[in-house]
Amino acid sequence: MKPEFLLLEGTLVLILLLVVFWPDKGVWARAQQARLRRRRVLLEDTLKQLYDHEYFHKKATIASLAGALNLSQEKTTRSLKRLSELKLAFFREGEWRLTAEGRDYALRILRIHRLWERYLADETGINEAEWHRRAEKREHDLTMEEADRLSEALGYPVYDPHGDPIPNRHGELPPRSGRTLTEAAPGTHTRIVHLEDEPAILFEQLSAEGLYPGMAVTVLENNEERVVIGGEGKKITLAPVVAANITIAAEDGEKTEKREEEPFVTLADTRPGDVAEVIEISPQCRGMQRRRLMDLGILPGSVITRELESMGGDPVAYNVRGALIALRDDQARLIRIKLKKETHEPQL
Repeated sequence: MKPEFLLLEGTLVLILLLVVFWPDKGVWARAQQARLRRRRVLLEDTLKQLYDHEYFHKKATIASLAGALNLSQEKTTRSLKRLSELKLAFFREGEWRLTAEGRDYALRILRIHRLWERYLADETGINEAEWHRRAEKREHDLTMEEADRLSEALGYPVYDPHGDPIPNRHGELPPRSGRTLTEAAPGTHTRIVHLEDEPAILFEQLSAEGLYPGMAVTVLENNEERVVIGGEGKKITLAPVVAANITIAAEDGEKTEKREEEPFVTLADTRPGDVAEVIEISPQCRGMQRRRLMDLGILPGSVITRELESMGGDPVAYNVRGALIALRDDQARLIRIKLKKETHEPQL
């Protein structure tokens, strides 16, 4: 075998060893770091669930925690055992509980999560169904100092976009007030103060109905089969299991007879040729998306004409102050209007 070949072979082996075992940057080191991060994330997620059980006065058992974490009871038990060794949790009288240190840790993670959701809602155009999932990833990566800077940049928000209180740097937060929508009697006026973002499938349904914290609603019907509410000119029918994920103000307004509200018209309700005047952009529209619509000239008093539709009907081209802009249906539904002129195209 030629010396040149032996030298090349030795060099390749050395390079391979460096790639695998280089401190901090090698494959082995990265694999170890990833393993340690997964272990830390699991412990932090378990702390969050323990705090959630405590906050809502639920008994924290291995079975209930495993269900909330979507883990096997064996993995959940190992996580709880490790938290116990770290003096962050303990078992007493048939349930798991947080120590003072464990509660502080859980509140730090919760603070970062809710601050990040506030950022996603106010400063990006990311769909609200994605806020929780993305925040769950970032909550394990931000330091407290970074969270402080984020809070300062956001103006020290007190609530996240779902209506959950954000702990301050010292872990202080006000107790949640209110009651579930299913507890409200028909004929009462109230205000939504919180939308539960878990499970995700139910939150997506609430979002699709256009519900948001701060929205004023009237309870029209409430029974074992359905809960019907009226708000912003529309009726919304929910299954009780879905309505239970809505928290309303603790004190309702005066009861009145059931009443029908005028339909609320949005830009998405127009037809080709319709001319409309903008009343307002829905409060549900926040952050970058709201600023984009305003930058396009969509302001109270602006006149918009529905012009052209795409082959599938979405998006649609609208004439705003002489310029054609394309809006998706979900964006057009955030723009509240009154019709000025209807000139529908003939149906072929």
